[in-house]
Amino acid sequence: MNPSDDIKALLENPDDFGTFGRFVETPVDEMPPAQREAFDFTRNLRGLVPGPHKIWVANPALLTLIAPIGAYFQTASTLSKAEIEIATCVICGHWAAAYSSFEHEKIAEILGGLAADKVEALIAGLPTWFDNPRQQLVYELSVALAAANVVPQGLFRRAQRLLGDAGVVDVTVLMGWFSAVSFTLMAYDVPSNAVGLDQ
Repeated sequence: MNPSDDIKALLENPDDFGTFGRFVETPVDEMPPAQREAFDFTRNLRGLVPGPHKIWVANPALLTLIAPIGAYFQTASTLSKAEIEIATCVICGHWAAAYSSFEHEKIAEILGGLAADKVEALIAGLPTWFDNPRQQLVYELSVALAAANVVPQGLFRRAQRLLGDAGVVDVTVLMGWFSAVSFTLMAYDVPSNAVGLDQ
């Protein structure tokens, strides 16, 4: 056998991968009752069971607590869709999470209405700017937080004045939420083109 065949066999071991990155999904009709309940709860809440939720269903109690946070940012956040996508792209790019960066590059452009070059800069960690003052402040605050820098008093005060405390809290929790999303997708080595089971 050719040594390169041995390496190829090692690299293509089907036991190393599941249906969604390393995660092996359970078909809905085979899920234990608690998992099925959490899956249905999420699908009813979100209209689908997206990205990391496919993995979080392995821990039904956690999924039923965490799914409403993601739904909040879809329906009730004080931030606009563009502002949400600015913070999301900054933190997903910061963690180099392939799946969430790929998904939110498209979402930011299509649903957030952001220019492609701006979105690319957000994900790549390159400098950019926004004409909209709120978007610019969300960007500046997100970059400072992702870099684990101290948020300067001046930046905080500007964000507080323009976004309000509710908006500042939304940015910080959103970045924590997408850090959890990114860590989950990274731990399970979910590639950018992952599809998973059609559930």
